Amino acid sequence: MAAALWAACGALYGVPAQVSAQPVAPSTAPAAPTQLRDVLPDAQRLGTARLTVWGFQVYDAVLWVGNGFQASAWTQQPLGLELRYLRDFEGTAIAKRSMDEMRRSGPIDAAQSERWLQVMQSTFPDVKKGDRLLGVYEPGAGARFFHNGKPSGAVRDAAFAERFFAIWLGAQTSEPAMRDALLAR
Repeated sequence: MAAALWAACGALYGVPAQVSAQPVAPSTAPAAPTQLRDVLPDAQRLGTARLTVWGFQVYDAVLWVGNGFQASAWTQQPLGLELRYLRDFEGTAIAKRSMDEMRRSGPIDAAQSERWLQVMQSTFPDVKKGDRLLGVYEPGAGARFFHNGKPSGAVRDAAFAERFFAIWLGAQTSEPAMRDALLAR
């Protein structure tokens, strides 16, 4: 969604986005979202980053992981990615751009792409300034999503989940500075 949001901004204004992502100074250490308890009972914040587009602050991201987390093997470990929005966005725009970003990791056939897009469009709500979205990655199983602490959907497809979280954590991310900040590099 990192790139999803800046691209949505770019589409609105018809110009390429100028994007920056930088670590965010942690405030007093907040407790992990309760929605992580079943997957990450020992959840701890690993890294944070703020996505800024054309000088506009878009969201703050927090990566939640368990003890012993290894960044080089992120696809094999459960994690939570929380986005705290600093502006409003439509869920359908987030879903479309997310699909574009998921293709950065490699080709996705048209039928699969359409299925994943439909799932994201039905799962991702419109967000307002101050809203929180939490994605929970469950290796080999899929992903669950929460909007302001309430379930917004689940995708029981391991390939989808890995591609989706690779938007931020994969080697082909369009936001390497955000990746580095989230993985505390």
